[in-house]
Amino acid sequence: MIRLLIVDDQPAVRKGLQMRLEAEPDLSVIGEAPDGEVAVELAQALGPDIVLMDVEMPHMNGIAAAEAIHSICPNTLVIILSIHDDARMRECAENAGAVAFVPKSAPADMLLAAIRQLHK
Repeated sequence: MIRLLIVDDQPAVRKGLQMRLEAEPDLSVIGEAPDGEVAVELAQALGPDIVLMDVEMPHMNGIAAAEAIHSICPNTLVIILSIHDDARMRECAENAGAVAFVPKSAPADMLLAAIRQLHK
């Protein structure tokens, strides 16, 4: 079972992702966070395999949170999910320790494939 933490400031996005991901027999959403600060706390407390992280959030953005999680929880992988799909954002995500970048506009199959590939 792949244990996931969903991080997005929009409750509807979190709920939609949770519903889609939990429809998969090998995925389990173990927590969700509305911002980067809570994400870092939950990553430490829950030890997810993968964090699905939005970028634009209050208190601590996803890039800063990815960097903190990468430092504090080196066995937890971060996938950045963002509407901002450009070279600069991808570079920032990579520099922060994120292992993948999936545009929010991408089909769900792309996110599922990234999760499973990274978990192997």
